Amino acid sequence: MPWTNTNDRKLRARAEQVIPGGMYGHQSTFLLPDEFPQFFRRAQGARIWDADGNEYIDYMCAYGPNLLGYAHPEVDAAAAAQQRLGDTMTGPSPFMVEFAEALVGMVTHADWAMFCKNGTDATGMAAMVARAHTGRRKIVMATGAYHGAAAWCTPLPSGTLPDDRAHHIFHTYNDIDSLDAAVAAAGDDLAAIFVTPLKHDAFVDQEMPDPAYARHCRDLCDAHGALLVVDDVRAGFRLARDCSWSVVGVEPDLSTWGKLIANGYPISALLGADKARAAASSIYVTGSFWFAAVPMAAGVKTLEILRTTDYLERIEGLGRTLRAGLQEQATAHGFTLRQTGPVQMPQILFADDPDFRKGFGWTLEAMKRGVYLHPWHNMFLCAALTEDDVRQTLSRTDDAFAALKKRGNDLPSTDRLQMILGPH
Repeated sequence: MPWTNTNDRKLRARAEQVIPGGMYGHQSTFLLPDEFPQFFRRAQGARIWDADGNEYIDYMCAYGPNLLGYAHPEVDAAAAAQQRLGDTMTGPSPFMVEFAEALVGMVTHADWAMFCKNGTDATGMAAMVARAHTGRRKIVMATGAYHGAAAWCTPLPSGTLPDDRAHHIFHTYNDIDSLDAAVAAAGDDLAAIFVTPLKHDAFVDQEMPDPAYARHCRDLCDAHGALLVVDDVRAGFRLARDCSWSVVGVEPDLSTWGKLIANGYPISALLGADKARAAASSIYVTGSFWFAAVPMAAGVKTLEILRTTDYLERIEGLGRTLRAGLQEQATAHGFTLRQTGPVQMPQILFADDPDFRKGFGWTLEAMKRGVYLHPWHNMFLCAALTEDDVRQTLSRTDDAFAALKKRGNDLPSTDRLQMILGPH
């Protein structure tokens, strides 16, 4: 079926009348090529279908929540069974205890769990626990790191106050000297060091954590009586069947989780060590839907599958195949790719592409051929992806490279993106 976006355009026009800006947050396609679909009708396995019926092999996985495959039959069956019994009730179901036990059993540093709905909820709770535990205010975090969209951490500060971020001190990820300077600036008021498990900022190359940097974060927190927080909302269970910093041998005091712990069902978590248990018990956090039973039932089944299958090894193998194939294609067509980060969470940027026009052009050509890639955000592979999916992807991306080369300088506009980024 020829690619079309007629229905998507109609939906966008309707949305503009009743939704501010037509869309908001990370779901807005405002900073993507014009033709990228905004609305999707269904998803299955590793594929999605937009409002016009166009089918895509999906490498965004709903920006991370899809780990095992959309509409995974075992997870959905567990959720449906609980749905028939009850979801949001006057109190939580027994699955709350079972889910907490499963997470504590998998994550080495964790002795307890608290549940919420979004990653932002979990990181906000982590900040509160750190401040309650220490009686201090300052939080050290990396410049450019994303920890959510609340007033204290949203990347675009419109509508927030300087006071919301008055106690943040920034350093450069993987730079020990910069970290030392930030901790020194906090002085006796250091509550926590927040870190992402890898540098997975948008618009730039990813960086894996330097083990020396990770250990130094741990040592500084120990020396100053502060808490180390690993924000694993994006990467959790994609790098390891444990906290992501287990791969560098460092255990945090707190870790934040979300997106995929119930394979897309809406639930997130804050996990912590015993040393922070009393502080976690002292804060007041809640939400009408935080204790819903269906996502917890889905989460228990998801973790069972993570523990008992080779999902991680399969994703890594397919990711290596994809990365090698794209590198070979790019070189053959005269382009240079910068592929960084773990293969299961690839960031793919073009060299000599300061305004992202090559990236826009290539992902647009791939999208029109049925492969959904992103021009400036890290992507994700899911366990439903198959070797045949990767072969089809590489066939289509090869054609996309050829089309990009043929277009020459006739590339999509990135003016809207540049308005946000400024000098980059």
